[in-house]
Amino acid sequence: MNNPLITIITVVYNGVETLDETIASIRAIRYKPLEYIIVDGESTDGTLNIIQRNKDMITRWVSERDQGIYDAMNKGWRLASDESYVLYIGSGDRVVALPEDMTKYGSSEVLYGAVYMGQNVVFKPRVDFHLKLYNTLHHQALLVKKSLHPGAPFNLKYKVFADFDFNQRLFKSGAHFSYCEDLKCYALPGGVSDEAAFSESLMVIRKNFGPIWALIASVAHRCMHRFPFMSFLRPLQPIARRGDC
Repeated sequence: MNNPLITIITVVYNGVETLDETIASIRAIRYKPLEYIIVDGESTDGTLNIIQRNKDMITRWVSERDQGIYDAMNKGWRLASDESYVLYIGSGDRVVALPEDMTKYGSSEVLYGAVYMGQNVVFKPRVDFHLKLYNTLHHQALLVKKSLHPGAPFNLKYKVFADFDFNQRLFKSGAHFSYCEDLKCYALPGGVSDEAAFSESLMVIRKNFGPIWALIASVAHRCMHRFPFMSFLRPLQPIARRGDC
């Protein structure tokens, strides 16, 4: 198979308790060709020892201060090979499955798959009008062709929803998205997008799709909290329950 290169990027800071498990999941991947990049924020807790111990499978790594998670993610993007598909797997996240044959997805520029969170919940990604209202895609199961956006993709003025902004811009640009049932990853609960920053998400929506869509998102958010029967509007809606992945 003439598979394209996949670049997996792990951003970490003081991740001595979680990084080993993430690296082990990547070491178990059968997909080829694959490169692995680690961007460390100058950890002080033994994280660098884990990186040194696994240098045989790490293509590139850096350890230096940054301006936060999205700055570190931008650094990883710059280090990724230009012809690759980029996947972000944070410290504590795990790769469950990658597609063995990427050629069957043809001209797809973005592949998205299932994300498992916590013990038993799997969340459904979607690429439709819902993406104009909230972030329906999660970077732990999102393969993005770097050539779509050669420069650093994340706007550092957004502290929580820079990935949402990037996803909306890809959608707005007409990028070719495809669902990939063979792409499955686990996300450690409690990531940065769990923070209460709804006003920032409205700023992103207003910038990318205008004030009407921001108003619709605001109303939907209020309805979801006021009327339990409208739980179908939740950004992270469980569609199945299963054992540990």
